[in-house]
This record gives sequence, structure tokens and C-alpha cells, in this order.
Amino acid sequence: MSKLRERIAANRVTRERSMVAVDEWGEDGKPLAIYAGAITGHDVDRMVRKHPNFLSSPSMEAMADMIVHKAEDENGEKLFTLEDKQPMLGEPFELIATVFGSIFVAASVEEQGKN
Repeated sequence: MSKLRERIAANRVTRERSMVAVDEWGEDGKPLAIYAGAITGHDVDRMVRKHPNFLSSPSMEAMADMIVHKAEDENGEKLFTLEDKQPMLGEPFELIATVFGSIFVAASVEEQGKN
């Protein structure tokens, strides 16, 4: 393996994930904690294939697809399936946009803790 490839792989393992707390999707009075790793080139390519205007004008469906694709629980397990997309699209625009924005423009969990 090349040294560059090794450095890239090592960096990927140590990257932190962002977290957004979504009160509206929580239960028992606790917000749902959604974690997500950085958006990768593979993620963008996947979205652009399905939603050609993803980078210039993401549709609500594209935002929901990205949330379904990237959202994880604290243990790194997927939070949503494609079956969750339609109910998600029934949520207010602002809520979907906020969750999508938190995932798409992710700050580290450590930085969020400082604020």
C-alpha cells in the first residue's frame, strides 16, 4: 500500500462524527441523537446520480435520501431505512433542512461541545 493511501485510510478512521439532537423525532422526552460522518466524494456521487441537481439545488427528496444514507446512532448503526423516507418527507421543511444541513455541513462533536 502506498504511503499516501495509508495516511488517507488512517485519517478516515480517526475522523469525528457530527451530532444533531432532534427533539421532534425523539421519544420519552429525549431528543433523537443523529450522528453522521463527513460527507465523502462517494456520498456526493451517489446523490448526484440519483438527483442530478443535488449540489446546486437539492430537492427535499434528495435531502431525505442523504439523511437516510448518513444518519447513524451513537454506535454507528444506521438509524433509518428507505421505508422511513416517506414519513420523513411529511415533516416540516425547516426540520428536514435543519437535519440535512447538520449532516451536510458537519462540525465535529468536540467543536459542538465547545459551543
